[in-house]
Amino acid sequence: MNVRLLDIDDAEQYRALRLKGLKTDPGAFGSTYELESTLQIENFEGRLKYSDEQFVVGGFDEDRLICVASFIRRSGPKSNHKGNLQAMYCEEEYRGKGIARDVVTYLIDKAREIQGVDQLSLAVVTENIRAKAFYEAFGFEIYGTEPRAMFNDGKYYDEHKMILQFSSCNP
Repeated sequence: MNVRLLDIDDAEQYRALRLKGLKTDPGAFGSTYELESTLQIENFEGRLKYSDEQFVVGGFDEDRLICVASFIRRSGPKSNHKGNLQAMYCEEEYRGKGIARDVVTYLIDKAREIQGVDQLSLAVVTENIRAKAFYEAFGFEIYGTEPRAMFNDGKYYDEHKMILQFSSCNP
């Protein structure tokens, strides 16, 4: 297994894995399968253009993309010190095998390299105890809980807001 930044050549596999995640684990994402399945491949290609503002990390079993996580930097002069880890998904048969850990480690390391970024945030559904423990293993801490953060299939989901601070201050 290997981990690397995704690029435009990975768009088809990325789209397929993203749609699979939206279909199999709809409560874990802010978007929906119905919405994203209508998007053109160019939309997914745009997400894969690396910059200090965004990137996607992928985990592969040989040439097959099996795990992804995205980094999105906040914009604006008062909030661009913050980034978000989002759209994390690992195929079910690969969970617990270390590839998701490697993908998130790679993402955190890349985010630390970006000038001015000193913290990562994420949101995790409160019912997803396994994901919460996974992120805590990296040092993420809960700083709040948003009640009824998402609504899907007639049910509300609360989300824990979690943060990982790289340093106390990085001017």
